[in-house]
Parts: sequence; C-alpha cells; structure tokens
Amino acid sequence: MAAADTHYAQSRGMIFPTAITKQPQINAAVSDIVRLLAPDVVQIRYSVDQDWSGEWAIFFRIVLADDAARNRLRDVRAKVVSGLGQRLDFDSLGVFVYHDFRSVSEQEKLQEPAWA
Repeated sequence: MAAADTHYAQSRGMIFPTAITKQPQINAAVSDIVRLLAPDVVQIRYSVDQDWSGEWAIFFRIVLADDAARNRLRDVRAKVVSGLGQRLDFDSLGVFVYHDFRSVSEQEKLQEPAWA
C-alpha cells in the first residue's frame, strides 16, 4: 500500500476501504436523502463488503413507497442515486457503488432481514 493512498486503511495486515471508518458520514448522507425524499423513500440500509469480483463496494438497499415504485420509479431512483453521489465521494471512500431498490410490498413478501 502506497503512503499516498488515502482510499484504504490497514489493520492487522488486512486492507479495508476508507468507507469503513467513514460510516458516520455515510449515515448522515443516508439520513438526509431519506428525509428529503420522504414519503417516496421509506428507508435506506447499506453495507460495505467485497463484491463478486473481490473489490470493495458499498451496497445500498433502498425501500420505496409502493406508489413511488409503481408510478415514479425512474425519477425517484435518479434522485436517490444523485443525492447519495453528491453527498459522498465514493472514489475517496475506496468503494464501488451498488444501488438496489424494492417497494414496501416486495419487502413485506420477501422479509429479508438485511432490508429491514
């Protein structure tokens, strides 16, 4: 790891993205987006982990109101993605970004704990 590399931190021989230590800032950005886009955006959860290729990534799980998912998905999706991108510098966090959306009804059917 190069000394000038600010995208990753090292702990016990393992290299982690800066996003791990920046969770308060990520939480604040997520809270802002939920507050600004309510009632269309019901909640946003996220996790920082490695993606399918082994690269570090942040995975956003966004739950939308049924009406928003059914009638305004493109617009609400664009606002969420843009809003998170404006508040968080993903390059400096050392992560790729993934956004996954579902409606309240979908989550009620699927009952996935990671989305709750």
